[in-house]
Amino acid sequence: MKRILVALDGSERQALVFQTALDLAETLKSELVVFRSVAVPVDLPQAALSALPDEVGKILVDGARGSLEKAIAAAPAGRVREILVEVGTPWYAIVEAAKTVNADLIVIGSHGYGVIDRLLGTTAAKVVNHADRSVLVVRSPIT
Repeated sequence: MKRILVALDGSERQALVFQTALDLAETLKSELVVFRSVAVPVDLPQAALSALPDEVGKILVDGARGSLEKAIAAAPAGRVREILVEVGTPWYAIVEAAKTVNADLIVIGSHGYGVIDRLLGTTAAKVVNHADRSVLVVRSPIT
């Protein structure tokens, strides 16, 4: 296993997902590609409110990239190959990014299974069902 795509989302569980992927990459001597998909949120950043429509995506991508850079700052040098941020539907963007970077494995966090998730399906479930490669779903410890 040479390359692992780890999909992060900015949630509280992001650190656990990244650490799990990092530990696996260290053990397997694999490289990580850190990925995040962004979409237009209900609460747009202040900078996006005054931006031209074509600039909104760039603002979202730049913000997500900065967040990812902070999240992976403690990773050993050379373990993270690249950071990718795409605008799109999360499950689809993750599946496509894994193909693009030729990842051997996708690591993604699970999420709560609330009413909306039951109706529409979680991002993790959609990735598992649509990916053409193995997927590791990281669950939070039960408290």
